Parts: sequence; structure tokens; C-alpha cells
Amino acid sequence: MPANATAWVCALGVGAERLRDAARKSLRAAGVDARVLDGQPPTGCGIVFFDSAAGPVAARIGELAQAGADRMLAVPTERSALTGETSWRLLAAGASDVVAYDSSPWWAKRVAARIARWNRVEELASSAAVRDRLIGESARWRASVRSAVEAAHFTDAPVLVTGETGTGKELVARLIHSLDARRAKRELVVVDCTTVVPTLSGSEFFGHERGAFTGAVARREGAFALADTGTLFLDEVGELPLGLQSELLRVVQEGVYKRVGGNDWHRTSFRLVCATNRDLAAEAAAGRFRHDLLYRIAGSTLRLPSLRERREDILPLARHFLRDSAGDDEIELDGTVEDVLRSREYPGNVRDLRQLALRIGYRHVGPGPVTIGELPEDERVVPETAVDWRDDGFSEAIRSAVARGATLREIGTAATDSAISVALAEEGGNLQRAARRLGLTPRALQLRRAAGKLPAPS
Repeated sequence: MPANATAWVCALGVGAERLRDAARKSLRAAGVDARVLDGQPPTGCGIVFFDSAAGPVAARIGELAQAGADRMLAVPTERSALTGETSWRLLAAGASDVVAYDSSPWWAKRVAARIARWNRVEELASSAAVRDRLIGESARWRASVRSAVEAAHFTDAPVLVTGETGTGKELVARLIHSLDARRAKRELVVVDCTTVVPTLSGSEFFGHERGAFTGAVARREGAFALADTGTLFLDEVGELPLGLQSELLRVVQEGVYKRVGGNDWHRTSFRLVCATNRDLAAEAAAGRFRHDLLYRIAGSTLRLPSLRERREDILPLARHFLRDSAGDDEIELDGTVEDVLRSREYPGNVRDLRQLALRIGYRHVGPGPVTIGELPEDERVVPETAVDWRDDGFSEAIRSAVARGATLREIGTAATDSAISVALAEEGGNLQRAARRLGLTPRALQLRRAAGKLPAPS
């Protein structure tokens, strides 16, 4: 049988090595090209065989995940090694699943199906159509993208996308619609629940008949009709009033609705994608969101990380937005500008970063990188100056140091060390924020730490 899936394999322990070689043959027969990982960096999906005496299996899986492995299947050689505690520890370390080995052909077919699915998800997640929309290479972000791709392409279940404002929830909703595998799929219909006027909400969702109310001069199709055979995206669904939640639940459950002012039932079938920046479980517990509706809309739940959870994506995102502002021309950033972007806080997440990048792009002219003078004035790092910080206590400390024979260099070094220690303590050890307060680059503090002049992070 020709191979239709690929995976790397490695073994931890003598017994696991013997099993690995035998398993490769059965996997090949099931359609998996399983290659041994001999010192190369792991790419794509993999299988880690281990025996009960394999040592720190979780640590090794963590290393492989850090080195670039996308998804890993952990396979103990003996079922006795598969305990609940071990399984959870391996998942926490970076494994995607844990499946005990057995010699039946069903084991190889089971693994082959899983590897084939993971390969297809990775292929879609790595496609230009996805990468050009959802920018980022951090592990957290790529995991979110893979979850979105899998939910979109391999299920037709409702999807609930959660996350802070500005994390890209609508982008993910549009991706889910575009990757939906339904044939003859119609368009995506977007309803912003924060803008729905309660007195007109019935018409917005259900549509209305001519003459249903004052001003209804013609029949109007609502969101449920427009989304038929397509996708209905309810942005900020947590803002819906309870009464409308009840009506939405009926449509989601039964697929039928009536227009406002009408008597006829109409059928609709759509995929539902909802987004919210609220904790809907907490809202339901407080009586502000229906439990039964929450269960209906959360067939799959995707949580998008905030930008502070994926800070390594800040510069790639900034370059992407700058490219957009420059008509696809590549715009580079000098080191100081990079430091400012990396150390800045983004309360509005990616939307906040995009706005800043566009402001920078409007100011940048000519060839060459963006320099600090092209940063907007309110984004520049200006060292604080004051006239009253050198008080009597400061002068007395200098006088005492001179009296004890300290040189000017020693006094300067001690003052520098003290200032850095104070800034780090007040910023909880965060190098970027401490550097910003001191008018330094984070790189300067990183070099001091590498040279042993700063304590290691706790």
C-alpha cells in the first residue's frame, strides 16, 4: 500500500527501540511512512515509543515540542506503563495523545488514521490561505490555528471562539467558513450582537413581512434566511438579551423560524459560529446567559491567546501590517524600534498593534528601516528627567562614599547597579519594563544578566 501519511519515530529505552522497528513495518503496511528521527530537528507529526524504564519521558517530549514538533503520539511499550498520572503528564509536556501499543493490525490502522488527520490539518494550517490571514509562529498561536482548521474542515459542529477584544475572533470565524467542507456552501453572514437594537432584533434575525410594523414597507429577509446553507457568525454573542437567546435556541435546535408579522414557518440550515470576550460559563452561572444555549453553540470551543501570551509574534505581525500600509513593499525596523514594539503593552491586542503599525507606516518615507524618529511622539521612550531627585540624602551618600575613598568609577557603577536593582524589583523582574523605565534597551539588561551582573530570573 503506498504511503499516504508521514511521521517521524523515536524510542526511549531498549525495549522501545525493538518495538519501534517492529511497529514501523506495520505502520508502513497501514500507509504511514515512518522515518527514524536520528538527530535531525523534528518537523511535522511524530511517534514517541517508551518503556516503563525510559526515564524522563515527559522531559524528552517537552524538548521535542520546543524543537519544532507539531504533534506527537506517545506510545508505551507495555499497557502497565499507561496510567492516568503518566498520560496527563505527557499531555502537559506536549504530547497530543497517548495510545498503548498492541500487536494487532488495528493498532497500526488506528495510528495511521490519526497521523493522516494530523498531516492534513498541518497541510491546511500551513497553506498560504491560512498563514496570510492568521500571522504568527508561536506555539500557542499555531495550536489555536490547528484547532480552528480541524473544527472547520472535519466537522460541521457549531464553534464558539473566545478571547479578549482584538485577538482575531472574526478572522478565525471567516477562516472556519472558508475551510468548511460543505458542498454548495453559501456566504458568511455576520451579525454584531453589540449593535442589535432590542426593539428591532426580531427583524434583524427573523426578517419581517410587509406591514408587520410602522415603516415595514416591504418584506425583509433576516439573518437566519440569509445564512441558509451558509454560516451565521454572531459576534459578541454574550451581549444578546435573554429573550432573544430563547428564540435563537429554538432556531438552532429545530431549524425553523417565522418572520415578524408572518404565520408561515420557514426552514433554515446554517453553520453557527459565535464569538465572545466574556466568560459565558460564568455568565450562565449568574443567570445572564442560558445554559442550554451555551451547550448548543459550543460544539467546539476555541480560545485565542492574547498578544501578551504570544509576544514572539509581535514583530512578525508588525512587519505584516507595515507591508500592508506600504503596498506589499518590505519595511524593516531598526533595533531600537524593535525593542519599543516588543516591550510595549497592547491592551487592545493585535488590533492595537495593527493601529500602531499603520501610524508608523504613514510616517515612514524613503528606503531603509523605520527609525525611532518615525515613531509617533506618544510612543517614544523618553528618559524621565526631574530636578528634585538628587536630594540631601543622595548628596550625603556621595559625600560618605568619597570620604571612604571610593573612586568616581566605583560610585558610578554602584549607582547604576542600585538603579537597575530597584527598577527590576519594582517591575517584578521584567527586563523589558525595567529597561523602559531606565531609558535602556532590554538587550542591555539581557547582556548584563548573561555576564552574571544581574540575578537569574526566579
